[in-house]
Amino acid sequence: MSTSLELKNQGNTALSQGKYDQAIEHYTSAIKLDEKNHVLYSNRSAAYAKVGQYDDALKDAEQCVKLNPTWAKGYSRKGAALEFLGRFKEAEQAYLKAMDLEPSNEQFQESAMNVRARMALGSLPARVAAHPVLKEYLKDPEYVEKLRSLQENPALLQFLMKDSKIKETVFTLFTAQEPMDESSPPPSPPKKAEPKPKEPELADEEKEALKEKELGNAAYKKKDFQTAISHYDRAFELDPKNITFLTNKSAVYFEMRDYSKCIEVCEEAVSKGRELRSDYKIIAKAFARIGHCYENQGDLQNAKKYYDKSLSEFRAPDVIKKSQALDKKLKEMERQAYINPDLAEAAKLEGNKAFEAGNYPLAMKHYTEAIKRNPEDPKLYSNRAACYTKLMEFPCALKDCETCISLAPDFVKGYLRKAACLVAMKDLNQARKAYRKALELEPTCEEARQGLIQCATSEPDPEAARQRAMYDPEIKEILSDPAMRMILNQMEDPDAMKEHLSNPEIASKLMKLIDAGIVAIR
Repeated sequence: MSTSLELKNQGNTALSQGKYDQAIEHYTSAIKLDEKNHVLYSNRSAAYAKVGQYDDALKDAEQCVKLNPTWAKGYSRKGAALEFLGRFKEAEQAYLKAMDLEPSNEQFQESAMNVRARMALGSLPARVAAHPVLKEYLKDPEYVEKLRSLQENPALLQFLMKDSKIKETVFTLFTAQEPMDESSPPPSPPKKAEPKPKEPELADEEKEALKEKELGNAAYKKKDFQTAISHYDRAFELDPKNITFLTNKSAVYFEMRDYSKCIEVCEEAVSKGRELRSDYKIIAKAFARIGHCYENQGDLQNAKKYYDKSLSEFRAPDVIKKSQALDKKLKEMERQAYINPDLAEAAKLEGNKAFEAGNYPLAMKHYTEAIKRNPEDPKLYSNRAACYTKLMEFPCALKDCETCISLAPDFVKGYLRKAACLVAMKDLNQARKAYRKALELEPTCEEARQGLIQCATSEPDPEAARQRAMYDPEIKEILSDPAMRMILNQMEDPDAMKEHLSNPEIASKLMKLIDAGIVAIR
């Protein structure tokens, strides 16, 4: 039976090879054997993050820090999961906690800096446009492209700081606000509260545009869609720098299920927004709506493409969830499209040849391919379980046996292979159950009879077996039954026992206690 350390190492190997689902499976098996090992939750958190399951990654990271609050890496994992979920402020706090525990760790410092940058850089284009000196640089297309790259990926900051304009931008916007003097001056007396500056007065056209927008919103709520569109069109004519009028108009077409028109208006909003350097969140919203249109039309590839474009602008939680759900749909469609029973049979035959030749890794590869081609064939799981058993990967073999049995509850070989795995894992009580089930299905099965005999003679420590059995919920339930306790007290009376054993239900419960070593027959 594999130890938790062996399973962890197998998970680490799978993770390094990019086999993330396998890594998750190995770490999960290891956790079952060692539930208090914080490192296992940390590693599984990393694997979940690799496959985009950020909620699960966060749960594991939180469990990790709960088990070991002094381990810095656990907080780093938590920060990474929160960052993927777009919860940047919480991510920053997690990274800061990691830095408190390991102040010299450069990776934690870089992670905290990056997440701060992501929060700060979100409004970068608007802040540059509002600055009297920096706005002139926006005439340089190369500068604009670098600014956009920095906004999308703050990790590029160190590289892009080689550009003098980018360097000036960063220092002007992010350091000038908080100057650091060489010597601290004496505290200045508190200033009198100054009245807040008034909001800039809107032009008449802008005011009129907002009125048209409100009229459009009111018509939209009443489902008077054509009227809403005319008001949004009028608003955009009055104030062509406000692309929210276009995104509102696209929402009307979406509600009307006119997806092609909705996409057209959203694309106009994106194009205009790029030209005007509008708020990235509005552009993200337009991309997300295009993705939603394609998803409703069943074009999942394009839907995924535009959701990803939206997330490159702004990681809105609802779009993250849509993108993740779409990933699952696409994977399932890919899995379904791959199914081909004829090719599965061919792969199975290749697996049989390799198995007979003693090349179990190759046989397992062929059986795995066969399972992908025909995941409803129980015999394929049984065959792969045999390979895992030969390779002494008993937890994996047991999992395949369980799948085999769930697909074919009357398949005797599934129970025999399950029992063999359990014997190898020293779980003789559960092995007996599997052998008995095989005998129920095939009373003349010699392998099952011999297996039961082996179970009866293989237990090196009967007392240890009894102690293990006491944790079995089924055994606990039997022993907590007052009627069964009374029957057990009558074990010395042969006549009473004969009468009790004539009841199939009582006989079955007694047999379970005998198998578990709780009751001995003399």
